[in-house]
Amino acid sequence: MAQTIIFLIISNIFMTFAWYGHLKHLGSKPIVMIILISWFIAFFEYCFQVPANRIGINYFTLPQLKIIQEVITMSVFAVFTYFYMQKSISINYLYASICMVGAVYFIFRDSMA
Repeated sequence: MAQTIIFLIISNIFMTFAWYGHLKHLGSKPIVMIILISWFIAFFEYCFQVPANRIGINYFTLPQLKIIQEVITMSVFAVFTYFYMQKSISINYLYASICMVGAVYFIFRDSMA
């Protein structure tokens, strides 16, 4: 179970950089070059995402895996935004995160009973 979470965190780090990392320093580069770089980075995301889901399905339902993924995505994105992009996190991001906590509660509610 922990391996699933660790792999999802690693895959999200790769994917966040694939999707947004180029915005900081590569804005003047040709878009085709950026797409190819992003695809290259995304390859490593899939190297962790696919095994995470294959392992995770033994412990979680498919909807639970998806919610775990979304919570990790928001967490990784917040760290990336603040530390790499050097942008502040707004109060609205906090509110959205609270909504995600609600989603976690509801998707895991039946398995907690």
